[in-house]
Amino acid sequence: MSQEAAALEQVLHHDIPLTLAMGVKVLSWQDHQLRLHLPLAPNINHKSTLFGGSLYCGAVLAGWGWLHLRLKEAGIDGGHIVIQDGQISYPLPVRGDAVAICDAPSERDWERFLTTYQRRHRARLTLKTRVCNQNSEEQAVSFTGQYVVHT
Repeated sequence: MSQEAAALEQVLHHDIPLTLAMGVKVLSWQDHQLRLHLPLAPNINHKSTLFGGSLYCGAVLAGWGWLHLRLKEAGIDGGHIVIQDGQISYPLPVRGDAVAICDAPSERDWERFLTTYQRRHRARLTLKTRVCNQNSEEQAVSFTGQYVVHT
Protein backbone atom coordinates (compact mmCIF):
# COMPACT_ATOMS: atom_id res chain seq x y z
CA MET A 1 0.00 0.00 0.00
CA SER A 2 1.31 3.45 -0.90
CA GLN A 3 2.02 6.10 1.70
CA GLU A 4 -0.96 8.13 0.44
CA ALA A 5 -3.28 5.12 0.74
CA ALA A 6 -2.10 4.36 4.28
CA ALA A 7 -2.58 8.00 5.29
CA LEU A 8 -6.10 8.02 3.82
CA GLU A 9 -7.03 4.88 5.77
CA GLN A 10 -5.92 6.61 8.99
CA VAL A 11 -7.98 9.70 8.13
CA LEU A 12 -11.05 7.59 7.37
CA HIS A 13 -10.80 5.62 10.61
CA HIS A 14 -10.12 8.71 12.72
CA ASP A 15 -12.48 11.25 11.13
CA ILE A 16 -15.28 8.86 10.11
CA PRO A 17 -15.38 6.20 12.87
CA LEU A 18 -18.07 4.21 11.05
CA THR A 19 -15.37 3.12 8.58
CA LEU A 20 -13.57 1.26 11.35
CA ALA A 21 -16.75 -0.59 12.38
CA MET A 22 -17.42 -1.42 8.72
CA GLY A 23 -13.88 -2.78 8.31
CA VAL A 24 -13.11 -0.44 5.39
CA LYS A 25 -9.54 -0.74 4.14
CA VAL A 26 -7.78 1.26 1.45
CA LEU A 27 -6.47 -1.20 -1.10
CA SER A 28 -4.74 1.17 -3.48
CA TRP A 29 -4.34 4.68 -4.86
CA GLN A 30 -2.81 4.37 -8.29
CA ASP A 31 -3.16 6.39 -11.51
CA HIS A 32 -5.91 8.47 -9.87
CA GLN A 33 -8.01 5.42 -9.10
CA LEU A 34 -8.99 4.66 -5.51
CA ARG A 35 -9.93 1.13 -4.43
CA LEU A 36 -11.51 0.38 -1.04
CA HIS A 37 -12.14 -3.04 0.47
CA LEU A 38 -15.57 -3.66 2.02
CA PRO A 39 -15.64 -6.95 3.96
CA LEU A 40 -18.86 -8.96 4.13
CA ALA A 41 -18.69 -10.06 7.78
CA PRO A 42 -19.29 -6.68 9.53
CA ASN A 43 -21.71 -5.56 6.81
CA ILE A 44 -23.83 -8.69 6.34
CA ASN A 45 -27.62 -8.51 6.10
CA HIS A 46 -30.41 -11.04 6.69
CA LYS A 47 -29.91 -12.49 3.18
CA SER A 48 -26.19 -13.17 3.81
CA THR A 49 -25.22 -10.46 1.30
CA LEU A 50 -23.61 -7.09 1.81
CA PHE A 51 -26.12 -4.66 3.35
CA GLY A 52 -27.33 -1.96 0.93
CA GLY A 53 -26.57 0.81 3.43
CA SER A 54 -22.98 -0.40 3.74
CA LEU A 55 -22.66 -0.50 -0.04
CA TYR A 56 -23.96 3.08 -0.21
CA CYS A 57 -21.47 4.17 2.47
CA GLY A 58 -18.62 2.40 0.67
CA ALA A 59 -19.51 4.09 -2.60
CA VAL A 60 -19.71 7.53 -0.95
CA LEU A 61 -16.43 6.92 0.88
CA ALA A 62 -14.62 5.96 -2.32
CA GLY A 63 -15.59 9.31 -3.86
CA TRP A 64 -14.81 11.21 -0.65
CA GLY A 65 -11.41 9.52 -0.39
CA TRP A 66 -10.65 10.10 -4.07
CA LEU A 67 -11.34 13.81 -3.69
CA HIS A 68 -9.34 14.00 -0.44
CA LEU A 69 -6.28 12.49 -2.13
CA ARG A 70 -6.56 14.59 -5.31
CA LEU A 71 -6.88 17.80 -3.30
CA LYS A 72 -3.73 16.87 -1.36
CA GLU A 73 -1.90 16.27 -4.65
CA ALA A 74 -3.02 19.72 -5.81
CA GLY A 75 -1.59 21.25 -2.61
CA ILE A 76 -5.00 22.09 -1.17
CA ASP A 77 -5.33 21.43 2.55
CA GLY A 78 -8.13 22.46 4.85
CA GLY A 79 -11.05 22.15 2.44
CA HIS A 80 -14.15 20.47 3.85
CA ILE A 81 -15.51 17.68 1.64
CA VAL A 82 -19.19 16.81 1.90
CA ILE A 83 -21.52 14.68 -0.19
CA GLN A 84 -24.35 16.84 -1.52
CA ASP A 85 -26.29 14.37 -3.63
CA GLY A 86 -26.05 10.73 -4.60
CA GLN A 87 -27.83 8.24 -6.83
CA ILE A 88 -27.23 4.53 -6.48
CA SER A 89 -28.28 1.41 -8.33
CA TYR A 90 -27.94 -2.16 -7.04
CA PRO A 91 -28.23 -4.42 -10.13
CA LEU A 92 -26.53 -7.44 -8.48
CA PRO A 93 -26.21 -8.77 -4.93
CA VAL A 94 -22.78 -8.77 -3.30
CA ARG A 95 -22.34 -12.22 -1.77
CA GLY A 96 -18.83 -11.77 -0.40
CA ASP A 97 -16.25 -9.08 0.19
CA ALA A 98 -16.43 -6.16 -2.22
CA VAL A 99 -14.24 -3.51 -3.77
CA ALA A 100 -15.45 0.08 -4.20
CA ILE A 101 -13.64 1.78 -7.09
CA CYS A 102 -13.63 5.49 -7.87
CA ASP A 103 -11.99 6.58 -11.12
CA ALA A 104 -10.96 10.09 -12.06
CA PRO A 105 -13.43 12.36 -13.79
CA SER A 106 -12.37 13.88 -17.10
CA GLU A 107 -9.36 16.17 -16.93
CA ARG A 108 -11.60 18.99 -18.15
CA ASP A 109 -14.03 18.49 -15.25
CA TRP A 110 -11.15 18.33 -12.75
CA GLU A 111 -9.56 21.53 -14.09
CA ARG A 112 -12.92 23.33 -14.01
CA PHE A 113 -13.44 22.18 -10.40
CA LEU A 114 -9.96 23.38 -9.35
CA THR A 115 -10.37 26.76 -11.04
CA THR A 116 -13.75 27.30 -9.39
CA TYR A 117 -12.44 26.27 -5.98
CA GLN A 118 -9.40 28.55 -6.21
CA ARG A 119 -11.57 31.48 -7.26
CA ARG A 120 -14.61 31.00 -4.99
CA HIS A 121 -13.30 28.73 -2.19
CA ARG A 122 -16.23 26.42 -2.97
CA ALA A 123 -16.77 24.00 -5.83
CA ARG A 124 -18.76 20.91 -6.84
CA LEU A 125 -17.51 17.76 -8.52
CA THR A 126 -19.43 14.73 -9.73
CA LEU A 127 -17.68 11.40 -9.19
CA LYS A 128 -18.71 7.90 -10.21
CA THR A 129 -18.05 4.83 -8.09
CA ARG A 130 -18.66 1.20 -8.88
CA VAL A 131 -18.71 -1.66 -6.42
CA CYS A 132 -17.74 -5.14 -7.55
CA ASN A 133 -17.58 -8.51 -5.84
CA GLN A 134 -13.96 -8.83 -4.72
CA ASN A 135 -12.95 -11.50 -7.24
CA SER A 136 -14.90 -10.09 -10.17
CA GLU A 137 -14.92 -7.00 -12.31
CA GLU A 138 -18.67 -7.38 -12.76
CA GLN A 139 -20.34 -4.23 -11.46
CA ALA A 140 -22.79 -4.98 -8.62
CA VAL A 141 -23.42 -1.35 -7.64
CA SER A 142 -23.14 1.94 -9.51
CA PHE A 143 -23.09 5.28 -7.71
CA THR A 144 -22.92 8.86 -8.89
CA GLY A 145 -22.24 11.45 -6.22
CA GLN A 146 -21.96 15.20 -6.21
CA TYR A 147 -19.34 16.36 -3.73
CA VAL A 148 -18.86 19.90 -2.49
CA VAL A 149 -15.60 21.27 -1.16
CA HIS A 150 -15.63 24.53 0.79
CA THR A 151 -13.30 26.35 3.16
